[in-house]
Amino acid sequence: MRLDKFLCDMQLGTRSQIKEAVKKGLVSVNGMPVRSPDHKLDEKRDTVVYMGQVLTYQNLYYYMLHKPAGVVTATKDNREPTVMGLLSDAVGKDLFPVGRLDKDTEGLLLITNDGDLAHRLLSPRKHVEKTYYAECSGMLTADGIASLECGVDIGDETRTLPAKVRRISQSADSYALELTITEGRFHQVKRMVQAVGGSVTYLKRLSMGTLTLDPGLPKGSYRPLSEKEIADLKASH
Repeated sequence: MRLDKFLCDMQLGTRSQIKEAVKKGLVSVNGMPVRSPDHKLDEKRDTVVYMGQVLTYQNLYYYMLHKPAGVVTATKDNREPTVMGLLSDAVGKDLFPVGRLDKDTEGLLLITNDGDLAHRLLSPRKHVEKTYYAECSGMLTADGIASLECGVDIGDETRTLPAKVRRISQSADSYALELTITEGRFHQVKRMVQAVGGSVTYLKRLSMGTLTLDPGLPKGSYRPLSEKEIADLKASH
């Protein structure tokens, strides 16, 4: 890898700023000053020091966002605030949300620039589990639970795949449940609840694959994934 690409990937400046810093002798490789931006190095083995700081190469980044309601899951939108606006100071180039949550839906959203992992998490063939907490109006009967667990007709060509259902509460006209699905159809949770006679009034995603929303992460905040969280995601999917 070229030295200037290494430094640009680390977001230490623009390419022209990086080249100027290298020419000024502010960068060393394996203890030796290097003044050529196109110097070739092994990003995994060589020791690069920039202005006294030892750099560990990283070009893939992973963040957990606790999405609040009121923002759209997009990298850009001309009319609405986006989830990426909540990560305006996050390190990493070409970050994007993995999958989408509706504007009024809260909860876990993975933000990364790892296209390969995103593809695997979103691939219909992988059947990655996603668990939601939903508050709904109506009555969730035993038959309704059984229908959700078998798959329901939501108006598509095929019924939904079997879901896992855990009823949390039930009153005369409302209930709460956890619903785990392995697909990502448009408005799927809302349409599944409608198929058994209910209506979602609040929706929050709790987990995606092995990644679970950090209960200590406030709405609208984000944090980098831990090494274990990243390793678990990659190993499982």
